[in-house]
Amino acid sequence: MKIFAKIRFYWGATVISLNTAILMIPTLMIFNKHKGTIVHHINRLTFFMMGGKLAQEGTMDPSADMYVMNHQGIVDIVAMEALQNNHLRWVAKKELFDALWFGNLLRHGEMISLDRSNKAGLIKLIKDVKASKEVLHRPVAIFPEGTRAKEQPLLSFKLGTKMIANKLGLKVQPVIITGSKWVLNEHERTGHSGTVHYKYLPTIDVSKADKDWFETLHDDMQKAIDDEYINHSRSR
Repeated sequence: MKIFAKIRFYWGATVISLNTAILMIPTLMIFNKHKGTIVHHINRLTFFMMGGKLAQEGTMDPSADMYVMNHQGIVDIVAMEALQNNHLRWVAKKELFDALWFGNLLRHGEMISLDRSNKAGLIKLIKDVKASKEVLHRPVAIFPEGTRAKEQPLLSFKLGTKMIANKLGLKVQPVIITGSKWVLNEHERTGHSGTVHYKYLPTIDVSKADKDWFETLHDDMQKAIDDEYINHSRSR
């Protein structure tokens, strides 16, 4: 019934907020050297409390410099951190760093702030991604759509991701996420018990790839998403 879906949504949103404010931020501040492990384990707890399950197809490439994913909501990040412990450095819009709780989480987690309002923001992003690769040795996670999609079709990819990968000669692994909107739908404010599926596609070495690799990447991700939805529909 829809009332239970509404209750599950507010339960999930509350769990995410409270675990972030009460557990994750203070622990990150105290145990500064173990940030990746802290984020991983607390997100595992959060996702368990939400009633979610995880499924993985393929393998996360540890040599990748950047993971490119489709985006449907905050569960994409919570579940991804619960699934792996690779100390990802997420790219988030500048406005989120000003938020009371999640801004503190992003700052203490040393995530990357993106200012979309001017070209200087792109220059800073290139420098931050370069530092992630060469100094911090942390892979970057980015949503090239730039915002949350309401439906299954991918939005157009922002060209900044392509420019950064080309300039720095990155290894990029695409990851498609399905099922996260079922677990927590921020557009309809509904929630359900369910499984979030992560499918790792082959890594692209941009320094050796064709010039249209980014457009091909979008098409390949869309095809993989469509195939996943067809498979899930048949299994129900």
